[in-house]
Amino acid sequence: MANKLFPDARSALDGLLFDGMSIMSGGFGLCGIPENLIAALRDSGVTGLTFISNNAGVDGFGLGQLLTTRQIARMISSYVGENKEFERQYLSGELQLEFNPQGTLAERIRAGGAGIPGFYTRTGVGTLVAEGKEHKDFATASGTETYIMETGLVADLSIVKAWKADPYGNLVYRKTARNFNPVMATAGKVTVVEVEELVEAGSLDPDHIHTPGIYVQRMFVGKDYEKRIEQRTVREREQA
Repeated sequence: MANKLFPDARSALDGLLFDGMSIMSGGFGLCGIPENLIAALRDSGVTGLTFISNNAGVDGFGLGQLLTTRQIARMISSYVGENKEFERQYLSGELQLEFNPQGTLAERIRAGGAGIPGFYTRTGVGTLVAEGKEHKDFATASGTETYIMETGLVADLSIVKAWKADPYGNLVYRKTARNFNPVMATAGKVTVVEVEELVEAGSLDPDHIHTPGIYVQRMFVGKDYEKRIEQRTVREREQA
């Protein structure tokens, strides 16, 4: 077994980064994002990046850090709210955006990881999403329906956050922090994972493993997680 374990995020990314590369970043909003790896990318100074991510973090945190430092040139994304700097850069023409319906984005990543170059979907037909894409009619149970073709996505690098890992790189995610992480782990030419806990080989129930270690090339144990919440809404306690 090749040694997949590195001491920290910087060393785990060593030799993998270059200007203009594409990177998939796991997480949904701020839930399950690879905080240590994003900070290491910021500190590396790599530029001209294309990021494939559900969103772009918030101002000053998550991928928002890389917007502040102007390291992201293009986003392939689904939700772009919560970030004023993203809005400013996009409206001023500093940042390119390829917008995707969320389910389409997830399926494009899954397809890329499975070696599927393209697929047809009804989502987006008749909207701006469909412009410039191949249209094809299919017979369905309810009659003839028009579909558009979407292409699979792969990236030079996938950065992923997991809860537990064994030395082989088998991964377990925690609750909703699973989100985009498993599909992105399959669709990077190289996948680097930060985990909260490293456990002994054989201690993970095979039925509970979400990502098999065959997809993981490098990993490290992260630290100092903030685990922010984008928006916290509470109600007043009822009076006793």
